[in-house]
Amino acid sequence: MDYPLTVNEDGVNIKPENMEREHLYHCLFKNKVILLFKDYQDFLNCYEIEEEDLVDQIKNSSSDSEVEKILQNYVDSKDIKN
Repeated sequence: MDYPLTVNEDGVNIKPENMEREHLYHCLFKNKVILLFKDYQDFLNCYEIEEEDLVDQIKNSSSDSEVEKILQNYVDSKDIKN
């Protein structure tokens, strides 16, 4: 299956039909990280990260699982609650 996110100069193109539920997807667009996931009700959730250090770490990641670890470490280090 094709990755559901593609990026061009105009923005991010999303193919929700190619997304698995409860799976985190990411892409980079204009020095921002775009995070998306489709929840169990098929609602699309989108988040944008601009924090430079975090963006740089994600740029250098090699997999979705590594991105998830980076995000979890960030949440833990900042003691962010839901």
